[in-house]
Amino acid sequence: MMVLYKPNIQFLSDHAVDPDKRRYAVAAEAPKHFIDIDFYGSYPYKELPRKYEDAVNKFSEDTVIAQGIVPWWIQIMEQRLTSAFKEKNLAKILKLSAEIGHYIADSHVPLHASSNHDGQLSNQKGIHGFWESRVPELLAEKEFDFMIGKASYIGDIPGYVWDRILESGAASDTVLKNEAELTKQFAPDKKYAFEERNGKVVRQYSAQFTTAYNQMLNGMVERRMRLAIASVAGFWYTAWVNAGQPDLKTLNSVAFTEEDIKEFEALNNSWRNSVSKGRAHE
Repeated sequence: MMVLYKPNIQFLSDHAVDPDKRRYAVAAEAPKHFIDIDFYGSYPYKELPRKYEDAVNKFSEDTVIAQGIVPWWIQIMEQRLTSAFKEKNLAKILKLSAEIGHYIADSHVPLHASSNHDGQLSNQKGIHGFWESRVPELLAEKEFDFMIGKASYIGDIPGYVWDRILESGAASDTVLKNEAELTKQFAPDKKYAFEERNGKVVRQYSAQFTTAYNQMLNGMVERRMRLAIASVAGFWYTAWVNAGQPDLKTLNSVAFTEEDIKEFEALNNSWRNSVSKGRAHE
């Protein structure tokens, strides 16, 4: 699939963040990024039906949406990507590939599967960005290995999605508990440091604290990121296979519609000039 994705890697990189930008424009976007699975009991959350219709019938649609719908939304996006491959619509394939990658990656983040999603319930405000942004920004380029080999076909898409969600939900306690334990070992002036970021001096988790946290997690951030990469590749590949494996070499002309272009512009404007609608991302 390199003939399709590699030449368009810049577009995929640029537009992988479109779902987050959409949170600034559309209130209904936020629930697509998470699921507060602990709302439904304890691991392995058997009280929650895996089919959306069954979950709605049991808990009501308002409740299900309020607690997040990322596992179901990924499956919808996969169906749309498969249809785009069947249509051989390169613009739609690229747009949907970028966006489904975002939702899949979110599902691999432990705090995207926890009601205590930013440590707001345990006096750990900011831990969300710490885990998914600060740790990889500081360590990924120097220490993480993102070579994951060839993509694999996913035969049971719902099962695969829910396995990743259950893993994230189970790991969220470790994410929170380890940070709380490590905080006891660091004085405030050692836990945080002031650094320049985008031309501004901001308070940030110190390099020493971040490195110690990553070691305490025994490489969890890297493992989840590697699995997210493999999952995105697998979903792209599976959509293509399920579409009948169309010849990708013939898809050499990207023609975004006027509606697509207007949406890209609107997302950028909303992101720059508004505040996030729905639940805050971090």
